[in-house]
Amino acid sequence: MNIINKLKKDFNNSSDLIIKSLDNVHVIYLESICDSDKVNFYILQNLTQGNDTEFISGPNTTTINEYEEIKFYLLNGFTIVIDKKIHAVETRGNIIRSIEKPDSEPSVSGPKDSFNENIQINLGLIKRRIKSEKLINIDYFLGKNTKTKVSLLYIDKVCDDASLNLVKNKLSKLNNYNIISISNIKQLLGKENRSFLPTIIETERPDNAVYNLLEGKIVIICDNSPFVLILPAFFNDFINPIVDNYGKNININFLKLLRFFCLIYTLIAPALYIALINYNPETIPLSLMVNIAKQRISVPFPSYIECILMLLLCGILKESDMRFPSSYGSAISIVGALILGEASVSAGLISPIMIIVAASTFITSLVFTDQEMVNGLRFFRFLLLILASFFGLYGLNIGLLIFLIHLSGLKVLNKSYTYPIAPFSLKYFNKILFKKTTKNTLKEN
Repeated sequence: MNIINKLKKDFNNSSDLIIKSLDNVHVIYLESICDSDKVNFYILQNLTQGNDTEFISGPNTTTINEYEEIKFYLLNGFTIVIDKKIHAVETRGNIIRSIEKPDSEPSVSGPKDSFNENIQINLGLIKRRIKSEKLINIDYFLGKNTKTKVSLLYIDKVCDDASLNLVKNKLSKLNNYNIISISNIKQLLGKENRSFLPTIIETERPDNAVYNLLEGKIVIICDNSPFVLILPAFFNDFINPIVDNYGKNININFLKLLRFFCLIYTLIAPALYIALINYNPETIPLSLMVNIAKQRISVPFPSYIECILMLLLCGILKESDMRFPSSYGSAISIVGALILGEASVSAGLISPIMIIVAASTFITSLVFTDQEMVNGLRFFRFLLLILASFFGLYGLNIGLLIFLIHLSGLKVLNKSYTYPIAPFSLKYFNKILFKKTTKNTLKEN
């Protein structure tokens, strides 16, 4: 009875704290996170039939020796049975959604399953693909008040021990924070650098997590979150998605070149345009320069102000598209772009060539699905644009040099962010940046 009174006091007589007493046996559970049918089937039926508590069965049953353990198991969906001993029986309710298709990382070919908010299901989606005892998972309960279950996964003898120990040490220091989702862990683990570029992959695809585990990387799963973290992540990982593994190498290599072109274009196109028309117009063919000059006769703003306004407008349209419900968000952004673009040109506020430059820059940035990578490229795009506005092509070259120096100096778990280019690794280069054609060893009859 002392335990029951302490629980009532600690939980402040919470309305979902259910306490049942049957012949000096006390059954305690939280109705909000437990399945009442499981409580009845596993426990109450056995007790009403006169069975001893030692014979209570359940998918996960354990014996408790300390009072703090009672609160821990109660808050994790267990039912507490108090008799001569104290037992905890798992009766967690299925407060989850089913496995659905990937939303933020769709692919034409490849698996169609994605992670959901249940950590056990997410762990199962990985272990059904890696059937090996070398796949190790270590559980943590992080958060001062949340006690969120977090699982760290790696493959023994494949994962780098130095990186693994560094991640373990960082996770062990997160107890003073309130961990609600995987994004909290991502922000805290990424605090080691101040870069605008992402250093941790956040994915909803189990095949992506498995592929990186096999490459020796570390995966972190968090309860109540449909995404997992992959680290360390290098710059090339964000421009070479997992879907590249589901096509013919010769075709994928062309797509990689196309994606690399999009990276360069979305980074330098606005700055290069401003530098050429303001400081180096002699590099532009005369007929094209005359057309540009005609289009800009009625525009009241300098070209760099015009460019900044258009890029900001594209960013606003993209944000509105992301925030609106998917059923009509895209329609609003498309209509907004058409109306604003046409009205701006008709009013003489924006030149048609600037709309082409801004729209093509915006389209090429959509090739990259990671939102942090897009935001990082946006920052450097504006930096290059500002430098080109003041110094022309010299400013553009200075900005690109700053970008390369930043990439070269960035470290992720004490590894270079530019790997496998610097330091160069031919094996990883052939796997990620250039898919080497595999020779067919099967002979046809």
